[in-house]
Amino acid sequence: MSDTPDSPRRASPKTSDETPIERAVESLEKSLNAPIEQYFAATPDERDVIALMLANIRAPSTRHEYQKDLRKFFVAMTGVEPNSDSVLEFLHLSEKRAVAVVLKYKAKLLAQGLKEATVNRRLSSIKSLVKFARQLGVCSYTLEDVELEKVKAYRDTSGVDAQTINSAIGLIERSTVHGQRDYALLRLLWENLLRRDEVSKLDVKDFDPYECRLRILGKGKGTNDEWVKLSMATVNAICDWLQVRGNITASSPLFIALDNRSKGHRLTGDGIRKIVVNYFDAAGVKKLMSPHRIRHSGITTLLEATQGDVRRTQKVSRHAKLDVLIQYDDNRKKGQSEMTNLLADMID
Repeated sequence: MSDTPDSPRRASPKTSDETPIERAVESLEKSLNAPIEQYFAATPDERDVIALMLANIRAPSTRHEYQKDLRKFFVAMTGVEPNSDSVLEFLHLSEKRAVAVVLKYKAKLLAQGLKEATVNRRLSSIKSLVKFARQLGVCSYTLEDVELEKVKAYRDTSGVDAQTINSAIGLIERSTVHGQRDYALLRLLWENLLRRDEVSKLDVKDFDPYECRLRILGKGKGTNDEWVKLSMATVNAICDWLQVRGNITASSPLFIALDNRSKGHRLTGDGIRKIVVNYFDAAGVKKLMSPHRIRHSGITTLLEATQGDVRRTQKVSRHAKLDVLIQYDDNRKKGQSEMTNLLADMID
């Protein structure tokens, strides 16, 4: 029976002689008619651009500083805590208006008498936010016209000599559990120029006494580790510490706190700093010491011993750029004082 005008028209069945090209065209048409953002639709949390940006920063300390500086910017310029609406409003401004807002904020910072480095850090956090937002497509401007303050490139790399280091280490009572830990710790800081966070993150499995080496996660290395060689004296010191400590597994922290409040927990960077300060204070060292000051001392001592061989020193310091070590060497030589005295001797 034929279809009446009111009856629905049936789709014609697929013919077996449909060509591959026709089937491909039909498949493409179906794809183009599929719902948009079925799998990659934006979620509510993606409106929080600051949270997304912070989540993409690996170092916790850097993440904390960015969060703190961005909060100060939005509180200063809006009077309220940053929220997704205020952040997006800022990112949707015209370029001229955004630059004017940031320059006004910069003027506020300068009026407070903040140091140039602090002002630059605050501004850099805002620039980083804008750059990240541009990558997300929620911002169309840049802050290239906002210039940072000029900062004198000076860095105090002074430390203490090896004799002073030895006097502090000599105060360690190595017959105690505390002493065994502290002796291994200070030897490691001095001989391998480790940063306190690098030491704090060490686990027992990172120590290889058979190959006399230690696996560390260096600054700015992400999840990439590297092995550094240890002296036999430091290997023995770490072995002695682990033996008296006992009850360890491969995933246990290499260095732990021993005070009643935090006993057994991973020794923090601040805990390492306090240990260093206590021994150097007891040794009568007037200069304020820290793990990083020990690192400064070791680098300067190596440059003295090698007549300024920055490349060999870099093997231990693991600086990414030789320029940093050249600055250490320049400070070590105290060239300005020498040149000034040279001129002084030429006149009466």
